[in-house]
Amino acid sequence: MATKIHRKEVRLVVGARSAIFTPFENLGMIIIDEEHESSYKQEEMPRYHAKEVAIKRAEHHRCPVVLGSATPTLESYARAQKGVYELLSLKHRVNHQVMPEVSLVDMREELRNGNRSMFSIELMEKLEETIAKGEQAVLFLNKRGYSSFVMCRDCGYVPQCPHCDISMTYHRSGQRMKCHYCGHEEPVPHTCPECGSDHIRFFGTGTQRVEEELTKVLPHARVIRMDVDTTSRKGAHEKLLSAFGEGKADILLGTQMIAKGLDFPNVTLVGVLSADTTLHIPDFRSAEKTFQLLTQVSGRAGRHEKPGNVIIQTYTPSHYSIQLTKTHDYETFYQQEMAHRREQSYPPYYYLALVTVSHEEVAKAAVTAEKIAHFLKANCGADTKILGPSASPIARIKDRYRYQCVIKYKQETQISALLKKILEHYKREIEQKHVMISIDMNPYMMM
Repeated sequence: MATKIHRKEVRLVVGARSAIFTPFENLGMIIIDEEHESSYKQEEMPRYHAKEVAIKRAEHHRCPVVLGSATPTLESYARAQKGVYELLSLKHRVNHQVMPEVSLVDMREELRNGNRSMFSIELMEKLEETIAKGEQAVLFLNKRGYSSFVMCRDCGYVPQCPHCDISMTYHRSGQRMKCHYCGHEEPVPHTCPECGSDHIRFFGTGTQRVEEELTKVLPHARVIRMDVDTTSRKGAHEKLLSAFGEGKADILLGTQMIAKGLDFPNVTLVGVLSADTTLHIPDFRSAEKTFQLLTQVSGRAGRHEKPGNVIIQTYTPSHYSIQLTKTHDYETFYQQEMAHRREQSYPPYYYLALVTVSHEEVAKAAVTAEKIAHFLKANCGADTKILGPSASPIARIKDRYRYQCVIKYKQETQISALLKKILEHYKREIEQKHVMISIDMNPYMMM
């Protein structure tokens, strides 16, 4: 592809975040669709955000950048409000289709009324009605920041990765447990290694479990499940979506991969299970991510002539990020979330930097992080806040202990110079890999 671009045989490139580096010499426009997506940030070294690269390239080529989203990041929308970006609003859906009707179901009430199923009465009735009419439904399981794990019901033992301080994730295929940080795998034990009990089994609602429950309550429904297990083979993703588009299934069940981009004319119902999952992850952006995700998945219903319905099952229906999904009210969400960000000194009012120190000895990691924090506190201005050092949320990965400092700051140039000094000071230890220091400017993951 790069050769074709060099030969000027290509005038348009469509791709993932790395497409931003295509060697066009006469760039006329850059479009970043779903600009709020955190996957535009590469978390491995070299770290970069495709949006920031796009803006730099556009400055060089003197061309416009279009950041498109129904739920833009607070940072982008704040810049548009200030006039740094030009705000272009689309007030209507394509062909002026009405937005789907959104219903919030309080799952605490369902439990009080004796319904112990993972499906609310309203969702079950709507699913039956949709299938009876020959229409299709999408069931979305919100699993970001959450995974199934194995636990002993007698003593509470949870198998941990021997190299990382994190519980291993249960994978039904092959009955194995896997660490999603270092890749370590083990078979699921038949008895508890701690107490010897045979009451050891997986916890957490996965797509396979939802599919099993669906076949019990709706035995006549044809279900296509899309998750890591069913889409691991090459071409499986497209094959499953094509089958659903051809009407070979009544219900499409999946996780994040079905939350956006789907456009099927016969889909009139979207059901969201466990809407709160993203709301409770330890991240200052959790409310924003929840609102974005629920709004995006709601947009899969009623995209053509048939009107759509969305049923969101939640244990916290009063939270504004969930309430405002009901009215598709981004503007009010923006105002409320900005008030929280201002109060807590988070972006877009402050910039953030995350410094993570790791070492094979916990004391060495802690002492180095303490020295870095002390240096920053002594050399930063009054409007810079240093949080920590503290143990990282995941305190050990690949047998290395991790400590971190969070920096909230206003002046970017001063912080960059100080962080360069820190790296220079520890250069010898970094090269010998005794100490590893990771610096993430504007982090999207705080783990």
